[in-house]
Amino acid sequence: MTESLPRAHMREELLSQPEMWARASEMRAEQARLPQRGARIAVVGCGTSWFIAQSYAALRESTGQGESDAFAASEAFVDRGYDAIVALTRSGTTTEVLELTEKVKGRVPVIGVIGDPTSPLVDLVDDAVLLPFADEQSVVQTRFATTALALLRASLGEDLSSAVADAAAVLSEKPDAELTAAEQYTFLGRGWTIGLAHEAALKLRESSQSWTEAYPSMDYRHGPIAIAAPGRITWQFGAAPEGLAEQVQATGGRFVQHAVDPMADLARLHYVALERAVGKGLDPDQPRNLTRSVILGA
Repeated sequence: MTESLPRAHMREELLSQPEMWARASEMRAEQARLPQRGARIAVVGCGTSWFIAQSYAALRESTGQGESDAFAASEAFVDRGYDAIVALTRSGTTTEVLELTEKVKGRVPVIGVIGDPTSPLVDLVDDAVLLPFADEQSVVQTRFATTALALLRASLGEDLSSAVADAAAVLSEKPDAELTAAEQYTFLGRGWTIGLAHEAALKLRESSQSWTEAYPSMDYRHGPIAIAAPGRITWQFGAAPEGLAEQVQATGGRFVQHAVDPMADLARLHYVALERAVGKGLDPDQPRNLTRSVILGA
């Protein structure tokens, strides 16, 4: 059914993720240009890139490599004595990222992690780490976001071989039908996987117009669990708080948790999003009301 679409960019792009991650994990020279241990940094982006920024910042600080904050580019507090700002953007044309970079130019070094090497941000930042091989034609981001995170994780000293193997295994088969047919989805995470939970909710919302929510796992029981019910999914990225699975199951809802690297589990969600969109007769490459880059005033 997927192959009958007039475009199939999302399918090709999401399935290429293991290869992309392996390539990014070997980019030692590019990784060395990212903030070094001990630097105090802000990581900024919009939409998907903001959620990836959250994951990177949480990983970096939790492993003792330096204070790391994450902001939506439009809401960033950058006058806090940061040693550097990392700007994540696939297109390099997003208005808020360009405006922030111009604002701090000459005061705070900006390192761009960018998909399009011809974008205006490349010449505006102090250093550009380019990932053109992971750029995408689909409006819905899959591989650029995760490849950027793979690069960032590797720069922190992580070995991504297990994540690559997990993603290859996950993507070798289509997701089960119950995951693609649910009425509602709530995504949960802890630490660095909170960003993945928010990104999963956004991805499913963008591609298939689905009802999705996302929360820190520990906060889920402070109200949001009220939405759990038969036919609905609560999807945990990474380790779950003790007793949470049983509490969700008691509502009649399905608790989903997979024993794989959380980034590989996000790749699984990408496949769910594709299958759900196609099943609803939607074109996941061109989601409703969205464009590849948000350029304000254009």
